[in-house]
Amino acid sequence: MVRLLLPPSLPSHPSSFSLLSLASLSHLFLSSLPHSQESLLQRPRRGEGEDDEEEEWVVSKAQQILSQTKWADSPDLVRLAEALLPRHVPEILRTHLNPRRAVSFLCWLCQRHFYKPCPDDYFSLIDRLLAARMLTPANRACSQMVRSCDTRDDMIRVIDFLNGSRSDGLVLDLYFYNGILIQLGKLQMVGVAMNVYRQMLGRRMEPNLLTYNTMINILCRDGKVKEAGCILSRILQHEMKPDAFTYTSLILGHCRNCDLDSAFRIFEWMVKEGCDPNSVTYSTLINGLCDDGKVDEAFGLMNVMVQKGVQPTVYTYTVPISVLCNSGQVSKACRLVIDMRSKRCMPNVQTYTALISGFCKSDGLHLAIGLFHKMLREGMTPNTITYNALINGLCENRRIQYAKKVFEVMEGRGCMPNLQTYNEMMKGFCLVGAVEKAMVLFHRLLMSGPPPNQITYNTIIYGYCKIGNHNNAIRMVYLMKENGHKPDEWTYTELICGFCKGGQLDLARKALEVMAEQGLRLNVVTYTTLIDGYSKEGKLDIALSLLNNMEENGCKPNLQTFNTIISGFAKQNQLAEAEKLCSEMVQRGLLPNVVTYTSLIDGLCKNGATSVAMRVMDEMVEQGCSPNLHTYSALIHGLCQEGKAREAEKMFLEMEDRGLVPDEVTYTSMMDGLIMVGRVDDAFSLLKRMVTTRSKPNYWTYSVLMKGLWKEQQLTEKKLAAVPNAVSTCSIDEKATSLDIFSSLLMRLPEYGYELNIDEYRTLVCGLCGEGKWSEADQVVKSMAVQGLPLDEEIYNSLLQVYANNLKIEHALELLNAMTSIGFEPCLMGYKSLICALCEVDRVQEAQNLFHRMPLRHWSPDEVVWTILIDGLIKGRKPTLCTEFLQIMDAKGCKPTLHTHAILARELSVEDKSSKTSIVEILETQD
Repeated sequence: MVRLLLPPSLPSHPSSFSLLSLASLSHLFLSSLPHSQESLLQRPRRGEGEDDEEEEWVVSKAQQILSQTKWADSPDLVRLAEALLPRHVPEILRTHLNPRRAVSFLCWLCQRHFYKPCPDDYFSLIDRLLAARMLTPANRACSQMVRSCDTRDDMIRVIDFLNGSRSDGLVLDLYFYNGILIQLGKLQMVGVAMNVYRQMLGRRMEPNLLTYNTMINILCRDGKVKEAGCILSRILQHEMKPDAFTYTSLILGHCRNCDLDSAFRIFEWMVKEGCDPNSVTYSTLINGLCDDGKVDEAFGLMNVMVQKGVQPTVYTYTVPISVLCNSGQVSKACRLVIDMRSKRCMPNVQTYTALISGFCKSDGLHLAIGLFHKMLREGMTPNTITYNALINGLCENRRIQYAKKVFEVMEGRGCMPNLQTYNEMMKGFCLVGAVEKAMVLFHRLLMSGPPPNQITYNTIIYGYCKIGNHNNAIRMVYLMKENGHKPDEWTYTELICGFCKGGQLDLARKALEVMAEQGLRLNVVTYTTLIDGYSKEGKLDIALSLLNNMEENGCKPNLQTFNTIISGFAKQNQLAEAEKLCSEMVQRGLLPNVVTYTSLIDGLCKNGATSVAMRVMDEMVEQGCSPNLHTYSALIHGLCQEGKAREAEKMFLEMEDRGLVPDEVTYTSMMDGLIMVGRVDDAFSLLKRMVTTRSKPNYWTYSVLMKGLWKEQQLTEKKLAAVPNAVSTCSIDEKATSLDIFSSLLMRLPEYGYELNIDEYRTLVCGLCGEGKWSEADQVVKSMAVQGLPLDEEIYNSLLQVYANNLKIEHALELLNAMTSIGFEPCLMGYKSLICALCEVDRVQEAQNLFHRMPLRHWSPDEVVWTILIDGLIKGRKPTLCTEFLQIMDAKGCKPTLHTHAILARELSVEDKSSKTSIVEILETQD
């Protein structure tokens, strides 16, 4: 019979309870009672298969306590109640001899903070009351049962019960039906509400204004204004008078449908009929105007509202504040909050959330954090949206460690993260290159939900592409398809961008073709990314063909598209072609911007044409386009490369006169120019000045300085060679910095008052390790030890990988023991490098032991398989070890998904094929 009330899309099965945790609670409670209670609550010993006996014991003890006169004051009942399972309460209510006592017991239980009644409780109680012909209490219980439903599933079960044979004898009056409609409205169960309403009419029950208003509101909140109009016609037919709630609901419906003209017509009709609009009416219209982008009109209506004597509420202010914050007008939003407070209308959680989000988007993260703490001080409980806004702001600003703390605090405060929370955290980890940590969260979603969505997969794919791990990016595409999500434009754009950055242009082009074959719209970002990749590789004919193909497919190139290909022609010194494209761009209404001019200047400078570049810069200024830091950096670098250090210095000063602060690229370019003309001391002095401006040197900066020291050393060698009988003291290879040169750098820096701190040392070590220079990295570590500076986790991981990659096994093992002894854990790539190195030198047993000691639960099992088993063992021609390593993972409860097993099987089967073939196969696989 419930099918009459339910729309086809809603399930009608009852929800299931998770009994395991509750059973454990029951066991813990009963086993921890003091011995003095044994006479009353001594439970029988349980053996296997004795759950029924335990249940009978719990129910019988509850009945025993309830039979006492002062049962409600019994401390034994409180202790027993805390251990009750969901199945116990219905049984107690059903079997207790006194039905009135059963009603009182459920009321008593509902007052306990640890217990929330479920539909089964009410089903048993109502059955008991109907059996005793106590119809009035039964009807009251029905009303309470409806009000207690806070999920759609519970509501469906209640309706099923009310339409079943068990409810015979219940007299469901208008009051009850109104209650059930109100609850259905709260749960947004529009279809069910309509069926209940029709059932009322079918039973010849005459609705009142509350009934009609409730139905109109339910329909209008869902945008079903036409259907709501039919309900309104019944109000008028029965000569009832619509009230403010009726009109406001209709206004809401039209606003939901973005039909503001109709909304204001209802408003005018309302006033004409003598019904005074209230704060909710005005707030609904104000929100509608804001949603339509008419913020000024919304403020005007707010003023009218105040003039009419209707005081705005927090609901009135919240949407305008949100709109202002979302559009970057945070200062206006703050003034609105001040006005709000002046009217003694205090901000609520939604107001604070809007402001926090606005500050995060407008580079006011510190203000957002302060506002969050103010919110806590005022006793407000942040909701999931609040936490998400703050986490997003922290992640966007690369403050991922703080975001992680907020995420943990959120869970600790009982505010459960939703999928957006996880996606924001994963995006943050990917932005800083910590995809391993993002994958841990991804695995948590796979195991316990909520299930990942399109954004989740695309975020991880972006993360892998960002760090150049294209293999794992492709595996994520495979996993994405297997889990029922089709790659979209964003997916392929990220892949194309990653392939282009990695110089794999053929794969990028293939991805574009597959994207088109699957009917996906090739957008301007996708094309521009690929054109940029071919332009940087100097394959300008292909870039031009893509530009033509782009237009043939109805995708118009934008300014960035032209800038990328113009930059390519400029770097190839094909200025005529670059100029031709500039003219074409202007004809399309796209005026050159600072990026266009800087691309031309950079290309000219890299081809030794700085004089032409200077003329382009003059033209740029004449056209009202101001040079930026990148423009000056390109010119300074070009002048330095031509040995024109004096001109570069003048350009450097001119840049500062314009108020532009040099960055590490500008400073390093200038140092390079000074070194080219033999002014090494001036280059070191410039380093000191660089640090005083809080611009951090990068590895290129130190490389330039080492080049200067190498030139000094070379000059000294030439002078010594000219002296009769002189003996050369060293031989310097220009392609590889020697240990002597590096030692000279470490000694020279303090002479200029420049003391290296942990950040500079990290830059040096990680840069050297990235180039495979483990001996020089060792030298830096020794210098750190002399100064008493400890190695951090990043330095340890860089050293571990460079030792392993160079088969310095003993160094790597010694470092591994040192870092783990102080609580640092190698990254997954570190373990992979060391395990593969051990296998390569035939120390397979040690590799297995190392894998066994790994804290596998710290990573996603899928990523462990992808990184160590597939990219490590299989590509290292050790496929037979995969099974043993999988068994170790299984023994530790670290099981990869079935899809990863399939990926592993496929990789094993294509072991002899190239990785490119494997990637193309995955891209072409159809769902």
